[in-house]
Amino acid sequence: QVQLAESGGGPVQAGGSLELSCQVSGDIVSSNCMAWFRQAPGKEREGVARINIGDRTTAYGAAVKGRFTISQSKDMLYLEMPDLKPEDTAMYYCAVKVGGGCHLGASFDYWGQGTQVTVSG
Repeated sequence: QVQLAESGGGPVQAGGSLELSCQVSGDIVSSNCMAWFRQAPGKEREGVARINIGDRTTAYGAAVKGRFTISQSKDMLYLEMPDLKPEDTAMYYCAVKVGGGCHLGASFDYWGQGTQVTVSG
């Protein structure tokens, strides 16, 4: 069993920055892929970024590519979010996938409860 706990969300002005963290506990040895997703009210869940634990490659959703940065160290997953925009407002979730391909369209096995990011202005 794997547990994930996100933190770091909150209100921020447009143009500001936040860094989200996700602590992963439990049996993560077999996990090969970690990712961030987000969901705004009335919208479908959207893949934000993912990292392949084995080869360290990363990929980003079109809306954040070139702006956000995903990183991972031991049992922590991070998402650096500079230059935030009102359209980045959403609940952000971290997720872990065990085995198989690592891509944002895949089915992830474990999810956190989410942390809210609200960008005003």
